[in-house]
Amino acid sequence: MWGPPQPPGTGTLLVLLLAFPMPWVRATHPDCSVVLYFQEQEAECLEVIKSERQTPAPPGEQGCQTEWDGVSCWPAVPRGQSRALACPDIHHVFKRTKALIRRNCTESGWSLPNPPYYSACELEPISGNNTEAKRGYFVTMKVLYTCGYSTSLAALLLAIGIFSCFRKLHCTRNSIHIHFFTSFILRGAAVFVKDAVLFSDESIDHCTMSTVSCKAAIAFFQYSVLANFYWLLVEGMYLQTLLLLTFTSDKRYIWWYILIGWGVPMLTVSVWVVTRLQYDNHGCWDDYTNPYWWVIKAPILLAIFVNFLIFLNVTRMLAQKIRSPDISKNYKQQYMRLTKSTLLLIPLFGVHYVVFALFPEHIGVDARLYFELVLGSYQGFLVALLYCFLNGEVQAEIKRNWGKWQSSMESNVFNLVTQDFTA
Repeated sequence: MWGPPQPPGTGTLLVLLLAFPMPWVRATHPDCSVVLYFQEQEAECLEVIKSERQTPAPPGEQGCQTEWDGVSCWPAVPRGQSRALACPDIHHVFKRTKALIRRNCTESGWSLPNPPYYSACELEPISGNNTEAKRGYFVTMKVLYTCGYSTSLAALLLAIGIFSCFRKLHCTRNSIHIHFFTSFILRGAAVFVKDAVLFSDESIDHCTMSTVSCKAAIAFFQYSVLANFYWLLVEGMYLQTLLLLTFTSDKRYIWWYILIGWGVPMLTVSVWVVTRLQYDNHGCWDDYTNPYWWVIKAPILLAIFVNFLIFLNVTRMLAQKIRSPDISKNYKQQYMRLTKSTLLLIPLFGVHYVVFALFPEHIGVDARLYFELVLGSYQGFLVALLYCFLNGEVQAEIKRNWGKWQSSMESNVFNLVTQDFTA
């Protein structure tokens, strides 16, 4: 190789690039688009260098061979000539991407870049305080969503226990609620598993990590997210069915609901896993700029939009039934209670996801993180509160069984006292 393998200052530039806070952040995993960009550029350049070494230039025509300087790939040129390249096309790192950098091929090899990268491309300023603030921000976010998911998991497990223990609460409606609770439990567990696998060891390079365990964790996470959205859809479908059938249920539909809630996500994730294994088996499969991400994203968006349409239709039907003179006062009160519950279900129907789905991933990152991580972590608690703890039927059944238990205890105490007295 002619000349120095890497010009002075390039290593410092790469360190600055890697330390730069990325704007494309999804969940808690930092985006590695810049690192992957330079890795791909380097791999392509090394292939060219390898090819040139296999076919050396004829005597008298030697010059400067192709060289990777850590930022750009400089194609081979004859001695005495020069080459000009533009700055890397990374707008959120470089202020100027159209500026040209020139290097000459001299007797001693490639000259240094002129002007230097940091001067020609105008690297965005980075302050240590800003980096520490970003780190503190993500640590705070992780603490908040960890507390949220822990609270939700405890509330959901208690709600499932209540629905399972009391026989009078065994019905199609509550069975759907239990499946819905389970999807939230899976989602919370998947977040903890993902954090444990990907972020337990800070020495691991997350941009190059590609193990079976991390891919399995991401696949499990995607399945839990899909299942959560589709059981959200099932809840909306069931609410609409109740209104259409005038508050009567049919057990024949439960298996269709189970197929939609668990089967569609399983099929979708299976297709996505096979696609990644076949065409893009790189990294931990957590790159959301990858085109194969649409295998997951499209079904989620479909479920969100269908649920939003169901919400609008349910609101319309409720308004019609409340205004109808043929409906008795008791039924109107029942419709009003259902209307209030439906209005509380707005965030559960994923309306804010619909809003964010209309914008690119790098737009409104802070707001997206707050809604999807912090507020999203408490969704399970809100579901348990709405469907179980604030449910009048559940409260009445708990009070009835509590009264029976108290009466039974009093009766046992009375019998023991009577037996001691007669003895």
